[in-house]
Amino acid sequence: MTENIEKKSEASTHKIGIYLWIWLLLFILSGFSYSVDYFQFQGLIRWALILFFMFAKAGLIMAFFMHLFWERYALVNVLLWPLTAIACFIFLMAAEAEYTFLTRTFYFLTGG
Repeated sequence: MTENIEKKSEASTHKIGIYLWIWLLLFILSGFSYSVDYFQFQGLIRWALILFFMFAKAGLIMAFFMHLFWERYALVNVLLWPLTAIACFIFLMAAEAEYTFLTRTFYFLTGG
């Protein structure tokens, strides 16, 4: 019985080294994120890079600091699927807002 307890305690602890590597990676990604502003990227590339670095940092934080990397598949699904659905709904709302704005602008300018 003590062997099971020892195995369980070994499996539930994580070495500090992995957290230090993740911290280093987060600092590097933050540096890249700030460099987007420093090098004055503009337009679509700017927002694509900002969003990429933001999602990469959020994924690392969720995976390692929220311990989702070591959790069961069901718990990961409970957290990730709703976030994915919310992101899709935000994209759809933004697309509809753009369509509505263009339609109103067109009818305003043509007088229809």
